[in-house]
Amino acid sequence: MKRTTPRQENAQRERLLRLLQDGPRNRAELGDLVRLSRSALAGELARLSELALIEEVELATSRKGRRSRMVRLSPSLRFAAVVIGAASVNVAITTGDLEILAQASESCDARQGPDAALSVALDLLGELRSQGLAPRLHGVGMGVPGPVSFRDDFAVVPPVMPGWDRYPVRDALTRRLGCPALIDNDANLMALGEMHAGVARTAGDFLLVKLGTGIGCGIVIDGGIHRGASGSAGDIGHVQLDDHGPACLCGNTGCLEAYIGGTAIARQAEEAARSGTSAGLAERLARAGRLTAQDAGAAAAAGDATAIAMIRDGGRRLGQVLADLVSFFNPGLIVIAGGLADLTGLGHVVLTEVRSVVHRRSPPLATRELPIMLSELGDTSGVVGAAKLISTHVLSHRPADL
Repeated sequence: MKRTTPRQENAQRERLLRLLQDGPRNRAELGDLVRLSRSALAGELARLSELALIEEVELATSRKGRRSRMVRLSPSLRFAAVVIGAASVNVAITTGDLEILAQASESCDARQGPDAALSVALDLLGELRSQGLAPRLHGVGMGVPGPVSFRDDFAVVPPVMPGWDRYPVRDALTRRLGCPALIDNDANLMALGEMHAGVARTAGDFLLVKLGTGIGCGIVIDGGIHRGASGSAGDIGHVQLDDHGPACLCGNTGCLEAYIGGTAIARQAEEAARSGTSAGLAERLARAGRLTAQDAGAAAAAGDATAIAMIRDGGRRLGQVLADLVSFFNPGLIVIAGGLADLTGLGHVVLTEVRSVVHRRSPPLATRELPIMLSELGDTSGVVGAAKLISTHVLSHRPADL
């Protein structure tokens, strides 16, 4: 009889743990999904139970009328998620199956550097843990809005994050929290979040477009994140649309992000206010002294023609880039997410323009059955994705250390 190798046994355990992240299952169902005999499955489950990774709970009726015990991940597993934005820090603590137990956020300018942002993140996590939610953390996943060398676990020359280049984030988090850590681009994490709990649960090949201060894209192929050779895949915010366009934070001109990123929309709104082309935006500027993308969205929702035209133009430019990606990649779904996509008066206007441009410019075969939609997860997609990233790593590679 052919014996199972240690590598095969590890792969079987990894598969079992990943399946259980989607919720409890009975033994018969698990055996079918991983194609193990009843005795082999019992052995694997016993090993995982010894490691305190799983437990068996209430009985369920099997397909043949017999009683079968339900298997679930251990309720003691805890993972932390940290998503650093250009202007905020969002953290959460989850169970092993990625249920969010608590979440908190705070304003923070990433330009202040990694020490300041990580201090805010650790303080927020400390407040959540003080509620008794996570006496022990088994891992922490973190997202940042810039290019990340996933192999080395640090950001590389992120345009909106001066001081973060090659900063040893993983080591800093591991040292402070005493658990494994991973870092990735925030758009990739949002894509993972959508696959686990959002509209992309059944999508194998899709694009997650993040609209925030910057623009990013998570690329999913056959159910896995495509990061490229060095980790910079999906950085569509710096696709150049016009050699003579507005200056971008990356140092080039005419980038997509310079037209529709949060900073770009705020800049255009202030220009419209000061030039007198929008009385509504001028009034808002006089009251607040500065304008944000949220102000532009609110003005558009109130019917301000200039604000609507400005956002529609940004949506059309995003549609141009995505139309090229659709022709090249042929995704089965496009999800638009991020802080700007959630704004009233902005997200749906951008979505309408993107749909129009993509369906007009891309091949009919590629768009015939292509849904393009807004995320329904709000600000949870990133933290769910961060927890998914680290939990998969920990459960797959370090079960003996848990």
